[in-house]
Amino acid sequence: MSAVSAPASGAGRHEAVQRLLDRAVTLGGLPGILAEVRHGDWSWFGTAGAADTGTGRGRSPQDRFRIGSISKTFVATVVLHLVAEGRVRLDDPVQRWLPGVVGGHGYDGSTVSVRMLLNHTSGIFNYTDDREELNRRPTHTPQSLVRTAMARPPVFVPGSGWAYSNTNYVLAGMIVERVTGRGLAEEIDERIARPLGLTGTYLPQGDDPVIRGPHSRHYTKLFRTDPGAPVHDATEFDSSVFWAAGGMISTAGDLNRFLGALLGGRLLPPDRLREMLTTVPTRDWIPGAAYGLGVSSVALPCGETVWGMGGALFGSWSYAYGARDGGRRLAVNTNGDWTDGGWDDPIGVFTDLLRAEFCRPSGT
Repeated sequence: MSAVSAPASGAGRHEAVQRLLDRAVTLGGLPGILAEVRHGDWSWFGTAGAADTGTGRGRSPQDRFRIGSISKTFVATVVLHLVAEGRVRLDDPVQRWLPGVVGGHGYDGSTVSVRMLLNHTSGIFNYTDDREELNRRPTHTPQSLVRTAMARPPVFVPGSGWAYSNTNYVLAGMIVERVTGRGLAEEIDERIARPLGLTGTYLPQGDDPVIRGPHSRHYTKLFRTDPGAPVHDATEFDSSVFWAAGGMISTAGDLNRFLGALLGGRLLPPDRLREMLTTVPTRDWIPGAAYGLGVSSVALPCGETVWGMGGALFGSWSYAYGARDGGRRLAVNTNGDWTDGGWDDPIGVFTDLLRAEFCRPSGT
C-alpha cells in the first residue's frame, strides 16, 4: 500500500482518504484501488492493493482502466458541442436524425428528443437489462443494441419519468455519427482528448478487446455476492456491447483533467454548460443524486454537492466528481466489482471517499 503526493505538503490532507483505500482492500476484499485528488495547482495520488494479483504489482497513476458510464459525460459533451455549433438542437426529435430507428412496440421516434436521451427521460428500454438476448451474439453493433431495446415496450411515456437506460446513449452516439459523418471515437478524440492532452483516454474501435498501454487487471465475480464466488479476469473483453454508453478507457489523471475543464467552463459555452447541469430527479439510482445531461449531482450529508459521473463494468468501477467550479476533484477506480466489510458494493466505498474529501473546509 502506498501514497504519492505532489507537492509533499498535500499528503497530510488526505490521510482519511488513504485510510479508506486501505480499508477497501483489507476489509472490503477488493484486489486494488486508486484515487487521485486535484485541488488548485497540486494533486495527490493514493493506492492500495494490487494491479495484478498474480504478480503483486501495485497500481500506478499511469494505470488505464475501463470507465463505464463516465463515457456518457464525454458523449454528452460532444453532443453539446454540436448544439453550440448549431448543427443539432436538444429538442430535435430522434426521428429527424435516425429515421425509423426508434419505432414499433409502442415507440415513436418523433416523440423522443435528443435532450430526453441525454437526461434519461425518454422511457426507452435499457438494452443491457436483456442479458439473454445480448448473450446470443458474439459481438454487437449500435444498431443491434437498439434493436434489442426496441423489442421491449417503453418503460413510460417520453418525458413523463426517469429511468437509467444505456440505449439512450447508444442512440446519442449514433446521432453524433449521423450529424458529423465521422466515427464517435474520432469526435471524442478531436474535441476532447487531444485538446486537453488526455493521452490515456479513448473509445475502443469495434470489438477490440485490448486495453492499450499500462493497465491493471480487471477482476469480476460476475454479479455473485457470496464471499466464496470465483473471481474471473475480465481485463480483455469485447466492449462493443457498451460503446457510447460505457465503452471508454481512461486514467484517474485524465478524468480529473476532463472534469476540471468541463466544470470550469473550458469545454462548453456558458449556456450549454448550464443546460448540461440542469438536473431532473432520479429514481432507484444513486442516493442523493440528480441527473443532468450526461452528468449527475450528488448531495453529501455535510451540505456539499459534487458533480460528475460514475461507471461500472466487469471488474472496473469508477467515480469522478468535483466541486461545481471544478477546483477540487476526486477520481477513483477499483479493479474489482465486489466488496465485503460492510459495503454493499464499490459505490459504498466511493460515497465514503467523497465524504472524506469534500466534507471538510476547503483549505484543509
